[in-house]
Amino acid sequence: MKPIIKVEDLGKRYRLGVINRGMLYKDIQSWWARKRGKEDPHSPIRVAQTGADTGGQEFWAFRNVNFEVKPGEILGVIGRNGAGKSTLLKVLSQITAPTEGQFKLKGRVASLLEVGTGFHGELTGRENIYLNGAILGMSRSEVRSCFDEIVEFAEIGQFVDTPVKRYSSGMYVRLAFSVAAHLQPDILIVDEVLAVGDAAFQKKCLGRMDEAAFKEGRTILFVSHNMASVRSLCTRAILLKGGKLVADGSAPDIVDQYLDEGALTAENVASAPHGGSGRLRITGVHFEADDGKRIEELPAGEPVTIRISFSAKDLKSSDVVIAGIGVVNNEDALFNNYSSYSGIEFRHMPREGSFTFRWPSVDLVPGSYAMVLRIVANGNHHTGEVLDMPPPIMFHVAPTDFHGSGRNLGLDFGKVLVRGDWSLTKNS
Repeated sequence: MKPIIKVEDLGKRYRLGVINRGMLYKDIQSWWARKRGKEDPHSPIRVAQTGADTGGQEFWAFRNVNFEVKPGEILGVIGRNGAGKSTLLKVLSQITAPTEGQFKLKGRVASLLEVGTGFHGELTGRENIYLNGAILGMSRSEVRSCFDEIVEFAEIGQFVDTPVKRYSSGMYVRLAFSVAAHLQPDILIVDEVLAVGDAAFQKKCLGRMDEAAFKEGRTILFVSHNMASVRSLCTRAILLKGGKLVADGSAPDIVDQYLDEGALTAENVASAPHGGSGRLRITGVHFEADDGKRIEELPAGEPVTIRISFSAKDLKSSDVVIAGIGVVNNEDALFNNYSSYSGIEFRHMPREGSFTFRWPSVDLVPGSYAMVLRIVANGNHHTGEVLDMPPPIMFHVAPTDFHGSGRNLGLDFGKVLVRGDWSLTKNS
């Protein structure tokens, strides 16, 4: 089967501090000022004030990227912030031109790269639907045939004739995704924009993309930091690191590689300040679901196992060790738990191994938190020798249907989540 997307030696370069002025006479003014040794009248304020000139510096967002995508594939594009993912999608969406290399696309391409992509704020939702259809080369009758389905999916029925500039970010995303997914593109390119929507809508979008790929044969490029979505939805994934494509393979394998690289390692522990005598060193930390698969986000209300790898070559057989874990949010301590709380002390420590802490239920409000690890020997957590206390590990708690109501409610207040049963008693 011939590929529907083919990327060959693609690269995108930017020049730091250089602004494309868009008008020839402004470029001539800048050139003439530099020729006479004068200040560029169109230079950025920082350059004009400090004299710092970054105009000669080059930055490659990505370079030497090669891959192919076959019809019906869902390709996940993953990597850390700044890896070049969004720039790559902008090039493939033909929003910006590549600096080198080439790519070939077959068929209609619909992109959803940021909130309100392709929308005109002064036009209504109805008018923007027809406008986007025209941009994709569809006739008015073709758009009309799927108009009701678009509005129903986006859940904006009563606002369809309202200018989209008055829409909330959530309404923008719902309509933009619905338009992109239902106007029959051959290739659908979706960036992290879905993270703006609520959990129920994200689930709905993932279901729609799955249907578009497997039932309708659409090809999808999907950028996300939600590794659970990439693992379950994508048939394949590529990993970008520092603007280079470093891995290409099945989605579960590439996700595992990405998570392994993001785990706390001996290298980044050593490079950061930490406490402890050093007779034991933590060499890796990762999270696991109950099925043993590694995860990056911790689902609210679900059990999670935290695996803490260590090297203890300097410990003695007589040392008695306890391990501790704490969770902090905005410098507020939410809880801590030492193995000694449960009467567990570790003796005859191996030279290398791992501690595991099973968190029966992550009952935290969705958001970002810091995890603090502390390993102590020969005493309690107050009086014992601190063997190692690495830098805090950032992690994210993802929203779920915590209360079992089918709705993502009650997940945006406070710090902890509490299950409970409500009832009504009528007095006679």
